[in-house]
Amino acid sequence: MPAGERMAQEGGGADDGDVRRGIGSRMVGELEAELFRGAFHETRFHDEVTRGLRDEREKRHDGPLGEPGLALWHAVERTEMFVEVDPTQKERIILALKKMGHVVGFLGDGINDAPAMYAADTSFSVADAVDVAREAADFVLLERGLDVIRRGIEEGRRTFANTLKYVLITMSANLGNMVSMALASLALPFLPLLAGQILLNNFLSDVPAIGLASDSVDPELVDSPRRWDIGFIGRFMVVFGLISSAFDFLTFAVLHYVLHASPQLFRTAWFVESLLTELAIALVVRTRRPFFRSRPGPLLLVSTAALAVLTPLMPMLPFATSLGFVRLPATLVAIIVLITALYVATAELAKRRFYQRDTARITAH
Repeated sequence: MPAGERMAQEGGGADDGDVRRGIGSRMVGELEAELFRGAFHETRFHDEVTRGLRDEREKRHDGPLGEPGLALWHAVERTEMFVEVDPTQKERIILALKKMGHVVGFLGDGINDAPAMYAADTSFSVADAVDVAREAADFVLLERGLDVIRRGIEEGRRTFANTLKYVLITMSANLGNMVSMALASLALPFLPLLAGQILLNNFLSDVPAIGLASDSVDPELVDSPRRWDIGFIGRFMVVFGLISSAFDFLTFAVLHYVLHASPQLFRTAWFVESLLTELAIALVVRTRRPFFRSRPGPLLLVSTAALAVLTPLMPMLPFATSLGFVRLPATLVAIIVLITALYVATAELAKRRFYQRDTARITAH
């Protein structure tokens, strides 16, 4: 699992009630609140924090700030509150959190907070802060309260999840199509698809992808922070790209060696099969759950369903002959639908095994 996100709060920057709620709820999943206090003993928050210290809901740690870097790195992992710290120490705490792999945000409103704000990955200030703090901040909160940060993090995680869906779907489909087209061109005495058919296939398969931007996201993908993992994307692309190619080859074998299809019939059948499988795999890959237990967003669901109905009917449309399409026999349409269903079942089983292995690999590290 990637390291969590940390939200550092300077004592005077926001309402104490929001600070208490932020610490108590952990704000969003693995987002943790870190509290800095410069004048700790003089605040009205002192009594509540003291009670919290006694029942271990919050911990006070002010020992390692003068210790070497390594000791501080480990101390920040087990510390939720630092008190009576100077600007340099705040900056050191931020840098130590980053060194331990955390993504760190800092909220401050004073001149002394500027070094820590520049050191953090993301910095926040408030509308009534000093000019230096507002200039140093990436975001300025116009209203008192930290809930807007929570909502922003949730929206960011949803956007990241949907972006990753698009990357996984597109890269695995492109690899599968490239392998299938290259090998089919070597084995067949004719082109497996014409240029116009390839362009139309790519265009239609990208229509539902527009719906991924507003697709619903499973709660477990928002509960914790995630990062780009190129190794994960590469493994996913290879596994599901090769599965796609395997079912393309199955379709080739049925069309060429069993049905002895003409070039026009072969191209039409593979066009329909390729588009149906691309539409179906998007619904499988978009979630780590079984695809029938995760409802897609309305736009993705409607566009996919509409194209799934339209695709087998496309060879019957008036412009079909100009693209090299011919009408498909009902038996062949049934075979294509069966191959698509087998592809979905295989991809679902492969997805379950893939994520189980990926989880075991992460746990082992």
